[in-house]
Amino acid sequence: MAKHKFGYYSFDCPITYTLSVFEGKWKWLMIYILMEEGTLRYGELKKHLPNITHKMLSQQLKELEKMKLILRKVYNQIPPKVEYSLTKKGTTLVPIIDLLCKWGESNWKANTK
Repeated sequence: MAKHKFGYYSFDCPITYTLSVFEGKWKWLMIYILMEEGTLRYGELKKHLPNITHKMLSQQLKELEKMKLILRKVYNQIPPKVEYSLTKKGTTLVPIIDLLCKWGESNWKANTK
């Protein structure tokens, strides 16, 4: 976020872009789960996110795929088989997620007392 010469901040910047990529809680959790578990099918991913609706899971997966953060691999078979995994670009988020986890470990317990 760059400070504009007139005293206000410009939100057309890298931090705003990064935050917009992960609007809401589900995308971060999906990336984290794929980071931890590796390649998963839709149903397996859904089991790790029991509170997410099918509509939201499908929508969020499409958005992550559009951003080239996850790979959706479709197998031409019956019944259809689809797998999701992190792309190379998606794996660049691993250090950020690791830092978020470390921060949470340090602060979560203290905040719940």
